[in-house]
Amino acid sequence: MKELTFGTLIAVFEEIFGRGLFWIMVALAALVTLAYLYVLIRDRAVSMRKFLWAQLSMPFGAILAVIFVQRMTHSGLRDIGGPIDMIVLLGVAVLGAVGGAILVYTVQSLLRPPRPRQNP
Repeated sequence: MKELTFGTLIAVFEEIFGRGLFWIMVALAALVTLAYLYVLIRDRAVSMRKFLWAQLSMPFGAILAVIFVQRMTHSGLRDIGGPIDMIVLLGVAVLGAVGGAILVYTVQSLLRPPRPRQNP
């Protein structure tokens, strides 16, 4: 592999996760992103209470993302061989944490919309 192109990355991810699962994950990520943008536009403000719960969920998202990738690649923590493996593992954890926080905030906002403000 002499060049790292977008098509190459898609082929690698399809090989790791399987074609169907990979595209389902892409579709779900797009759906959650659109729902998050909808919530932000609808509410016109960020709820600090929901944001706190979203931040508290970040470690769980990171752990679940790492476990998911390890199951898909049939590997474990004992298989970490060098610095690049650790960088990839940390990258997966960070993306899982951020994705989990966005998912939790979006679900909270869709299930409990903000109350209308009352003018005094």
